[in-house]
Amino acid sequence: MSIPFYQKYHQHYDRAYRNKELQSTLSQYQKEEKRKSAVYSHGSAAYTLGSAASHHGSAAAYRHESSAAYSHGSAAYGLESAAYSQGSAAYGLESAAYSHGSAAYDHESAALSKKSAAYSLGSESLSKRSAAYSLGSESLSKRSAAYGLGSESLSKRSAAYSLGSDSLSKSSAAYSLGSEAYSHGLKDSNIMIEDRSYKLSPKAKRAKQSLLSEEKENKAIDYVVPVFTGRQVHVSGITDTEEERIKESAAYIARRNLFATGEGISATRVATSSSAEEQYEKKSRKVAIRESAERLALKKTLEETEEFHRKLNEDKLLHAPEFVIKPRSHTVWEKQNVKLHCTVTGWPEPRLTWYKNNVPINVHTHPGKYIIESRYGMHSLEINKCDFEDTAQYRASAMNVKGELSAYASLVVKRYKGEFDESYFHAGTITMPLSFGVTPQGYASRFEIHFVDKFEVSFGREGETMSLGCTVIIHPDIKRFHPEIQWYRNGVLITPSKWIQMHWSGERATLTLAHANKEDEGLYTLRVVMGDYYDQYSAYVFVRDADAEIPGAPASPLDVECLDANKDYVIISWKQPAVDGGSPILGYFIDKCEVGTTHWSQCNETPVKFARFPVTGLIEGRSYIFRVRAVNKAGISIPSRVSVPVAALDPADRARLRSHPSAPWTGQIIVTEEEPAEGIVPGPPSDLHVIEATKNYVVLSWKPPGERGHEGVMYFVEKCIAGTENWQRVNTEIPVKSPRFAVFDLAEGKSYRFRVRCCNSAGIGEPSEATEATMVGDKLDIPKAPGRIIPTRNTDTSVVVAWTESKDSKELVGYYVEASIAGSGHWEPCNNNPVKGTRFICHGLLTGENYVFRVRAVNAAGLSEYSQESEAIKVKAAIAAPSPPYDITVLESVRDSMVLGWKQPKIIGGVEITGYYVNYREVIDGVPGKWNEANIKPVSDRAYRIHNLKENMIYQFQVAAANLAGVGTPSPASRSFKCEEWTIAVPGPPHDLSCTEVRKDSLVLLWKPPVYIGRNPVIGYYVDVKETEATDEHWRSVNEKPNANKFLKISGLKEGVSYVFRVRATNQAGVGKPSDTTDPIIAETRPGTKEVEVDVDDNGVISLNFECDQMSPESKFVWSKNYEPIEDESRLALETKGGKSKAAFKDLGEDDLGIYSCAVTDTDGVSSSYTIDEEEMKRLLALSHEHKFPTIPLKSELAAELLEKGQVRFWLQAEKLSGNAKVNFVFNDKEVVNGEKYKMKVDRNTGLIEMIMDKLEDDDEGTYTFQLQDGKAKNQSSLVLIGDVFKKLQNEADFQRQEWFRKQGPHFVEYLGWEVTADCNVLLKCKVANIKKETHIVWYKDEREIMVDEEHDFKDGVCTLLISEFSKKDAGIYEVILKDDRGKDKSKLKLVEAAFADLMTEVCRKIAVSATELKIQSTAEGIRLFSFVNYYLEDLRVSWLHNDAKIKYTDRVKTGVTGEQIWLQINEPTPHDKGKYIMELFDGKTTHTKMLDFSGQAFDEACAEFQRLKQAAVAERNRARVLGGLPDVVTIQEGKALNLTCNVWGDPVPEVVWLKNEKPLLADAHCILKYESGKNASFTITGVNTIDSGRYSILVKNKYGTETSDFTVIVTPVIAQSGMAMHEPDVQGYKLNTITPAKRKKTTATSNCHKEGEKEVFVKPHVEEIIATEETPDPNEILIVEEGDDPEGSWQAAKEGDVKSTVAEVILHPTGSLDRQEEKSVETNT
Repeated sequence: MSIPFYQKYHQHYDRAYRNKELQSTLSQYQKEEKRKSAVYSHGSAAYTLGSAASHHGSAAAYRHESSAAYSHGSAAYGLESAAYSQGSAAYGLESAAYSHGSAAYDHESAALSKKSAAYSLGSESLSKRSAAYSLGSESLSKRSAAYGLGSESLSKRSAAYSLGSDSLSKSSAAYSLGSEAYSHGLKDSNIMIEDRSYKLSPKAKRAKQSLLSEEKENKAIDYVVPVFTGRQVHVSGITDTEEERIKESAAYIARRNLFATGEGISATRVATSSSAEEQYEKKSRKVAIRESAERLALKKTLEETEEFHRKLNEDKLLHAPEFVIKPRSHTVWEKQNVKLHCTVTGWPEPRLTWYKNNVPINVHTHPGKYIIESRYGMHSLEINKCDFEDTAQYRASAMNVKGELSAYASLVVKRYKGEFDESYFHAGTITMPLSFGVTPQGYASRFEIHFVDKFEVSFGREGETMSLGCTVIIHPDIKRFHPEIQWYRNGVLITPSKWIQMHWSGERATLTLAHANKEDEGLYTLRVVMGDYYDQYSAYVFVRDADAEIPGAPASPLDVECLDANKDYVIISWKQPAVDGGSPILGYFIDKCEVGTTHWSQCNETPVKFARFPVTGLIEGRSYIFRVRAVNKAGISIPSRVSVPVAALDPADRARLRSHPSAPWTGQIIVTEEEPAEGIVPGPPSDLHVIEATKNYVVLSWKPPGERGHEGVMYFVEKCIAGTENWQRVNTEIPVKSPRFAVFDLAEGKSYRFRVRCCNSAGIGEPSEATEATMVGDKLDIPKAPGRIIPTRNTDTSVVVAWTESKDSKELVGYYVEASIAGSGHWEPCNNNPVKGTRFICHGLLTGENYVFRVRAVNAAGLSEYSQESEAIKVKAAIAAPSPPYDITVLESVRDSMVLGWKQPKIIGGVEITGYYVNYREVIDGVPGKWNEANIKPVSDRAYRIHNLKENMIYQFQVAAANLAGVGTPSPASRSFKCEEWTIAVPGPPHDLSCTEVRKDSLVLLWKPPVYIGRNPVIGYYVDVKETEATDEHWRSVNEKPNANKFLKISGLKEGVSYVFRVRATNQAGVGKPSDTTDPIIAETRPGTKEVEVDVDDNGVISLNFECDQMSPESKFVWSKNYEPIEDESRLALETKGGKSKAAFKDLGEDDLGIYSCAVTDTDGVSSSYTIDEEEMKRLLALSHEHKFPTIPLKSELAAELLEKGQVRFWLQAEKLSGNAKVNFVFNDKEVVNGEKYKMKVDRNTGLIEMIMDKLEDDDEGTYTFQLQDGKAKNQSSLVLIGDVFKKLQNEADFQRQEWFRKQGPHFVEYLGWEVTADCNVLLKCKVANIKKETHIVWYKDEREIMVDEEHDFKDGVCTLLISEFSKKDAGIYEVILKDDRGKDKSKLKLVEAAFADLMTEVCRKIAVSATELKIQSTAEGIRLFSFVNYYLEDLRVSWLHNDAKIKYTDRVKTGVTGEQIWLQINEPTPHDKGKYIMELFDGKTTHTKMLDFSGQAFDEACAEFQRLKQAAVAERNRARVLGGLPDVVTIQEGKALNLTCNVWGDPVPEVVWLKNEKPLLADAHCILKYESGKNASFTITGVNTIDSGRYSILVKNKYGTETSDFTVIVTPVIAQSGMAMHEPDVQGYKLNTITPAKRKKTTATSNCHKEGEKEVFVKPHVEEIIATEETPDPNEILIVEEGDDPEGSWQAAKEGDVKSTVAEVILHPTGSLDRQEEKSVETNT
């Protein structure tokens, strides 16, 4: 089911309705199944007729034509269409709609079926329409060459297959691919929709152009015609004109790219001939055979297709609705009936709905008015008894699952008036009224235009349909002269679009908003133009936000626009919504969608707050639409209305498109060849500048280069941080096509420079000039809040709100106004589209409620803060009749007249009271009579004398007030008064009391004198006051003495208290009757209250100024002196502009002394006063004189200062100087001028005046003076430079000059100094400047150069020398020298004596600060308290305190330092050692302490650990152990004696046990075991044999522990050779070495020689001594068998005869374990 586009995207449609429609469709489908047999037979018959017709030759021609036109190449379907159309005359429209075999429904939809008659080749009745689609005419073959749909062979075959119909041939010239019939077929055809090849897509690099031309065999192609085509796909928001523009831009891009590449295009002559000529040519055999084969192939295809359709699924019959007969427009008279008919086809059967002005017609709401009928596809709407309201546009909308289609008809209901005879305009000589005449625009020179049944202020919601209508009556009614109907929104002419539809029925104009959005909100104006005359009517339309999909989400943005569109870039702008959902808007997401698709993609990853955003990465030639969504913490808003489609084109290309429209959508393009130009590297772009900069991005703009060759150029953008030359390419991967680019990912607050390079196929050009440094940040500030919110009444449902515009605001979009019922705290927006200006009418308010208002301004940077809330205003009509006056009293009475007085009505009705009407009546015996009018003309005063009364008669009175709205309700009848002459001596009561200048503690009371003054004149007045709620007993007099004035300022009031007042007049006879009391007055100063201010201008004119921001349009300023109106304007000039008024004194004098007050009418008592007495007059006159004869005020007097180069600058600064100011420079009473010695400068903008001297010479001593004159204002200032003051300044200038010369080379900005690092090292540092790569730095100590490991790079401008573990040896004089070819500079630092002591103090302080907290460590000797420092110096004095007393060090308690550890050792701690321990570190100035509480659990645990360690030490010291003497391995020859001895120790003496192979070894004659003195244990075997080999152990033990020592004995058998064989353990087993005693080689035990290429590492055995019969070898000496020794002489006795036995050789082999290090002794005996 097709649904409106906005429902697709916003999902605001009724799903239940869709389900209902779907069920209805299925029901219709089931009904049709009952008739399918008849439908099939009917279709078969039609198909048979079509098959017979398919053998015509024109079918083949149609195949070629259809293939070219629709780009499908399907010959079968083309023939079917022709065949079925030929038989469609007998078939009929209704049967064709349900034909199962119709290929039109299969591939071309209902629209193609409807126009199938146009394809008929045999029907005479449709010959005219078929001419548009004729496939066999000669002229068609000639025209087809221009559209690229064939070649000469096609024209020849077309002529051969032509049916020969003369009328058909002539009418075929009307054929055009761009005709209306073809356009309809193109739009409605499913074939066209299914073809996806027409979408524009990015052209592949160097891709060959695809041309709609095919070379035929044996044919030469004279020209090649590219065809640019497209498809129509529904895209929301696109009107027909916009769609054509999109097509045109797409065609332009395709054509331009085709020309740019130059591939596949040949430009030659075009062969044309007259349509009247005929061409004949003999067919070649090959052509004839091909044509015959094609006919056979087509016949086979038809048969296959027929078989296919027999099996076709019935679902393929589904097609969209089609209006066979559309409803017809009618014009009827009133009281007549009218019936609209239409016939609709479609499958399933469409559902039809009738609309009136786009509003569905509901027959139930108008019973008897409308009758709607539907039967067998025929639908009707009958309107009974038409009246003027039925004039409208009616729409019939048909819908099924395949789509929706509408048809329109207008109904005009005319009303007979008979006021004008139309025959006058048709007679030869006519008589017209004088107001008529003939004009170029029409017949009448004056028209009367009246608007009837006007649209009022309307309220809608987003997504709803709104209709505005107005009946227009024009007199005279000229039938041939129709008015021009124009609609405006906010003064801008509205054009019809998809969103807005307009209709004019002849008498009624309607405007329909199909899908209202906030963009549609505004003031709508209907303007009716008749010739030179027009009239118009306006009303406001409000569109409220749609309900948010997510609760708390903001409203959607509005007015999404595309700015600065280019090839791949566009700027999107929008307006912020008025409703934020209750939490601030965090930013906005921008979405884009390519026209022709429905896929939306998000353009920004993070929300942007600025209401403009550049979108990049667009594809050139494609069109896009955009939308924006707002986001806050609750969620994301619904999307905004989509923007107008914008094409990604170069602006120059877009301009050319507008000025020179492209070729038709399908047509011929002729180009000429150009010689390809050699590649030229483009030059640099020009005019590069930043056009927009925010904290999120920077937009660059530039002009393309002049030198760029014939091909297009692209761009690379580079950036660098200001102040550097480190350029980085921004777009590293894809070059930019547009001369615009948005740079993102910049650091906020940093300054950047940019440049651009051009590139093409020839290479990359030179960069452009870099831009100025641009700081990243928002240049546009959020506007300030508006001020002075003033609401005024308008109607019963609206209020006019005015405000003061935001100050210093840039790019202001408009204002949002919000309203709230006073006290509710709930705010509602009054407008959802920002309004410009400072005035807005808020509609839709509740009558009688009190509202407050606030306003906020909007620009692209965001929304301002809210303004202050306005005062509460009650919603009611602005102008109304006043309420009744009250408190009627008699001011004077005589015999025949009485003077009445009354108070002004409390409600004056919104405008000033124009007068009062007084009525009176007689009262006789208590019965009142008839009311009589006392005055016919209204009286302006609130006192009136009524004449012609009867003496001693009793009267009652009533008064009515009048204003522009009329006469108000009369007051109730007053109390009765007797008309008699007053004879009392005291005066009557004063009247007309009023209060002004009400403040929190004072007010001014005014009154008018009594009408009756008594016997003597009034000499004064008494004023009484009391609180409103107090009784009459609490009246008190404000003034003790009579006040002669008719006003009095009453002070001493309490803030917030309500008071009432009265006045009594007095004369010589006494005090008269008091006046009526005033209304209650609250003592308060209202917000915004301002006072009269006195001012003296530059000309000395004294003026009083008063400003009011609560004025209404009718308000006026009223100045008075002593509260009497100022009548004499000779002394005072009054001037009022806007909300300000000024009273200027012409010549202030004693006559002007008094109280000057200013009151503003039509306000709530806005007034103020200013008193000018003698003292104030003197002050003002003195100030006036000062302004008349002014002096130039100075900010600073003349002063001298030194500049960088040693120059002397004399300067002063005035408060302000005009452009005409002059300055004279004087030295010692002589004027000096600008020259070589003196350089003067005057800055009139800042008021700065200066004179610079390069050098002070001795003769420059004296007085310097600057004389200023600015108009009539003057001033001067002097500076005396003599004596010591001059000498000091001269010396300082010389020194500064030398310093400047020093700084021309490398120099020190900060001289050498020191600091101690956190690691307690000393860092010598200095800061240098003006250095370069060749600058060297050299360090010296005591004039000896210090070698530095690393060369300093000067990047940070700081040079350092680190001295670690600083001590006294580092004292000395340090010097650092900077030097290069420009000069050198040096800096010294003396670290000796006091300076060294200060440094050492700081080092010690740092060391003391680095000390860790005290910790406890238990040892075997006692307890140690310690702390670590970075390192220790002897200068750091350490002392320990125990319980705040210094510790005396003994052998038991001692302190010391080990490395970085400072400790206190307490041996054998006792309970007396508990307490608080403090370690004091004194750095020479300050004592730093570390404290430890060594008591309680801490002491107990430490002592327990000490006892444990002490016992462990005793046990370790006294346990049994083997001290040494035993080897690891003993190798001995069989038969020899083995004696091993070791030392043991232990307390008590340990027990000794010998083990062999882990079994106890018992002593016997063969094995002798000895244990002597508890220290020496020996092991002796008298004659070893092989069974003695094994693992032996000695086990010693006592009560403290046990220890075992193992050794291995290896007994080798006797070998009868001159050498001695012995076994040595190896990794692979024992190996045999032969040792020759005569030849032994000494070597260490850690190495030995083995087989070649092998090495064995031995561990030196720890053997104390070896006891042998002949000699004891060196422990590090082992026997080595040398190669080449004689075997026979290898064994000889050493010193024959000296011994009786051979030498026993004992080889000791360690086991390789390094764990045992005890000394062992081995004794061997023969």
